[in-house]
Amino acid sequence: MSVDFNSVATEFTHFYYQTFDNDRNQLGNLYREQSMLTFETSQLQGTKDIVEKLASLPFQKVAHRISTLDAQPASPNGDILVMVTGELLIDDEKNPQRYSQVFHLIPEGSSYFVFNDIFRLNYS
Repeated sequence: MSVDFNSVATEFTHFYYQTFDNDRNQLGNLYREQSMLTFETSQLQGTKDIVEKLASLPFQKVAHRISTLDAQPASPNGDILVMVTGELLIDDEKNPQRYSQVFHLIPEGSSYFVFNDIFRLNYS
């Protein structure tokens, strides 16, 4: 039976942003030691470094609003590539910031983990 990669991508993305918005420290279960995060110009590898970076971001409140979500199978092994665009509402700012984020999800048992995560703010 083949995996519905669009459903997996949608469920993962909603779970990721809900967790990020409520408690970034809880994102560690989604990464592994070989995982890599590129956040703007910083590159980090490993669960500990990735979670420390996300937890140290200089805002108290954040809300992600997804504008687009695209997914594709990324390998015959069941990997999924996910690209998200959207807006961030940070603290009490009135103007949202636009962002793009790409996740490379790897199957592990009956779940997935983030192998690659690339995040960029979109300035226009």
